[in-house]
Amino acid sequence: MTNTPPSCDIFCSVVDNYGDAAVCWRLARQLATEHGWKVRLWIDDPVPLVQLVRDYATGPVEVRAWPDPWPTAGLADDGAEVVIEAFACELPPAYVEAMTARSRAPVWLNLEYLSAESWVAGCHGLPSPHPRLPLVKHFYFPGFDTRTGGLLREHDYDARRARFDETAFRAEFGLPARSPDEITISLFSYANQALPELIRAWTGSSRPVRVLRPGCTEQSRTEGNLSLHSLPFLPQQRYDELLWACDLNFVRGEDSFVRAQWAGRPFVWQIYPQAKDAHLPKLEAFLATHPAGTALRPFWLAWNGVGRLNWDEYAAKLPALEEPMCQWSKTLAGRPDLATGLVQFCLQRLK
Repeated sequence: MTNTPPSCDIFCSVVDNYGDAAVCWRLARQLATEHGWKVRLWIDDPVPLVQLVRDYATGPVEVRAWPDPWPTAGLADDGAEVVIEAFACELPPAYVEAMTARSRAPVWLNLEYLSAESWVAGCHGLPSPHPRLPLVKHFYFPGFDTRTGGLLREHDYDARRARFDETAFRAEFGLPARSPDEITISLFSYANQALPELIRAWTGSSRPVRVLRPGCTEQSRTEGNLSLHSLPFLPQQRYDELLWACDLNFVRGEDSFVRAQWAGRPFVWQIYPQAKDAHLPKLEAFLATHPAGTALRPFWLAWNGVGRLNWDEYAAKLPALEEPMCQWSKTLAGRPDLATGLVQFCLQRLK
């Protein structure tokens, strides 16, 4: 193994989940810009990248269309030293066969979904030998403690936040200056049956509520004490700015969920819904992990379809949530980030 940074192929199957593309791009970009890796992102649908990273074609990561079927020869014959299949998307069989023809087998990782469940730490890094070929795949789990792979966090995050100008941000999107008693909320969610009830509660709120909805085509409006503003779909770094500009952030899935934790502000998580409520134990696991989980639990469960929303009760808790949210962010930031941990994991196996 030389001191030359490794080459890396990341495979991402989007289907209808923009979150997968968001996570894969963040990882690919961080490996390229912060660690000097030569990264190719193979993606079966580049459309999400157009919205998430508008200049992705000129960025540090080479983005390639994932052909189906994968040709038996002539594509990526040079072979990457590190191969990452994101979220068990399954590599093309022809690509897997080609890995065995290399003089040295690549480090092969399955980047899993984020979870706070107790079993994750025991499975992180486990090898899985191929049943037929001389290849070994390792499971790499993001997570919230040092026994897992950590979370994606760019090394320039704090510097970007220090430069953030909230007044300029509000002016850019046509928002008035913040009034003393206003609560500003970002709302990024899947379809949610509880949303009409929440809108009604905001409309009748005793204090002004300004809600910012990125990627929403609904016309901006004011009703009662609620001012609802539709924003364009924000690129990744601009989305961080939205979180910093708000007092409370409603987030969904995995990528925005992690970004809300870095923001250190109170937030509400809508976990990706699964059949037979398989997502609820994952939600409960995170609540059990978070220092403010007990206070968050009733409203978060209601937002995820269990129980009835009580906005007034949750709003009354917000001032007391600011400190534990900030402290949680600092605790996570003090641990190795996912990209750095992944690099170390791979380099140990490339020696």
